[in-house]
Amino acid sequence: MAGDKIVVLQEENFKEFIGESAAPVLVDFWAEWCGPCKMIAPVVEEVAEEFEGKVRVAKLDVDENQDVAASLKVISIPTLILFKGGNELERSIGYKTKDELSRIINKHL
Repeated sequence: MAGDKIVVLQEENFKEFIGESAAPVLVDFWAEWCGPCKMIAPVVEEVAEEFEGKVRVAKLDVDENQDVAASLKVISIPTLILFKGGNELERSIGYKTKDELSRIINKHL
């Protein structure tokens, strides 16, 4: 499902992944049953392709990783959070177009 440019995160590797990346990390918080999550998935893949080398893109299934979602107060999905050095830079909730996501990322590059 996730393209090879997208890392699938779990609770075990989440903090390490977002904390150790020199590049900003965009994390897509999603769930299998979520319609808008399925709609935004190809957009997230396009963004991963376009920003390869500048931004790392990852997905986290909120049903399988509830502690991470709860600790970040992710209550609606899809939620996309851009992190840098383990800190949240910006949060986007709901479906976004590729242009909207690109604008969010570009602001922080």
